[in-house]
Amino acid sequence: MSKSSFNILSFQGKMKTLHLSWMAFFITFAVWFNFAPLLHAVKESLGLTTEEIKTLLILNVAITIPARVIIGSLTDKYGPRVVYSALLAICAIPCFAFAMSETFIQAAIARFALGFIGAGFVIGIRLVSEWFPHNELGTAEGIYGGWGNFGSAAVAFTLPTVALMFGGEDGWRYAMAVTGLISLIFAFIFYANIRDTPKGSTYFKPENLTAMEVTSKGDFFLLLVMKVPMYAALALLAWKLSPANIDMISANITYSIYGGLFTLYLYEWSQVWKVNKSIFSTPVPEIHQYKFKQVAVLNILYFATFGSELAVVSMLPLFFLDTFELTPVVAGMVASAYAFMNLVSRPGGGWISDKFGRKSTLIILTAGLALGYLLMAQITGEWTLWVAVAAAMLCSFFVQAGEGAVFATVPLIKRRMTGQIAGMTGAYGNVGAVVYLTVLSFVDYQTFFYVIAVTAFVGLVTLVFMVEPQGQIAELNQDGSVTMIDVGSH
Repeated sequence: MSKSSFNILSFQGKMKTLHLSWMAFFITFAVWFNFAPLLHAVKESLGLTTEEIKTLLILNVAITIPARVIIGSLTDKYGPRVVYSALLAICAIPCFAFAMSETFIQAAIARFALGFIGAGFVIGIRLVSEWFPHNELGTAEGIYGGWGNFGSAAVAFTLPTVALMFGGEDGWRYAMAVTGLISLIFAFIFYANIRDTPKGSTYFKPENLTAMEVTSKGDFFLLLVMKVPMYAALALLAWKLSPANIDMISANITYSIYGGLFTLYLYEWSQVWKVNKSIFSTPVPEIHQYKFKQVAVLNILYFATFGSELAVVSMLPLFFLDTFELTPVVAGMVASAYAFMNLVSRPGGGWISDKFGRKSTLIILTAGLALGYLLMAQITGEWTLWVAVAAAMLCSFFVQAGEGAVFATVPLIKRRMTGQIAGMTGAYGNVGAVVYLTVLSFVDYQTFFYVIAVTAFVGLVTLVFMVEPQGQIAELNQDGSVTMIDVGSH
């Protein structure tokens, strides 16, 4: 843990790690969302239908659900420096492939592979937690998440201009390739400048990569239950692409995917059993126990916060366009106000958590989130536009501050498993996005906002079961000695 002061203008020690981390995350989001602002140009250039464009948008988020879980485990095992650098370099390849694609199938495969870069977020959560003490951790994770998330808004503003600078109908290709090139270059900068921990600190690793460790029998079954929505969301995506919906894949392929997901889930059962079977015969010493229900609650809250953010960012320009009869350009600018809030809201949520406690902050922000979406559901064409924008910004404050508060808590549960826990919680955000966007394809805007509000209320109820992290958690060193890590005031 680095004891130096928290000075946002510094580029030394832990602050250098924080700045390089949010820059890496910013680049992953810029690459991941470089498609949205150039959507029209891609559609014209490749001669795609509206359904094919929607399919590309779905494929963009599909692989991110398992990717976040996988990358979280790899981060715990191999350290953030190697994993982040590799992700930035490798994901530049599908980015270049998409920029050079000539057919829908080529574009679809490249976009699907690019979803992997959306897992970058998880790596920085573990890295930042290694460098900052518990009383600064919420603020640091909030800055990492909020400033990094802004990558999607930044490309929305800059890429159309970059495409115009290159000019011609291939301008979009050059603009996308630029984001891939930045990702490739930054991979080397990150690798050369980052350490996994401050000098003299131990990087604790989990014993198992294949499944998450739990420390009680009840937690064993809760873990298996909490895995179900992740597989269900992937099945939902397959159904969305099936003949029953947009007919991109055949019925046989759809059923094969369902079968594959079910087989994978059974395999995961076997891995969870293999890693945790000892708890059924030998109780885990109290000093090494942690409560998996903490993880479950954070998963549900991130489903409602980040899940709704991803879904709302996708539909908000269209919502304003339809409700207020704006031009596409004006609607896009108005809707970007929602994403802009990330710069202050997410760090704000982390900072409030540091100051006033994790649980009380989550209760207040989740209640605000539910009420915010109830307010959004009331917006009609009779409203004044600026009042509607103010309502969207107020709602987005609670959404993003809630995300900051969730990830102010994640690293305090079990240090050596922070990547795995962050991976699962992050994946739940994507599960939320898939569910909300699927709901949106069947209902009107008002009902869509009501559905999010209801899930936020469910999150509020689950907070009853959460315990405020306090005191210390124990981690075992390789020589058998125990290190105690502060996670909150006693």
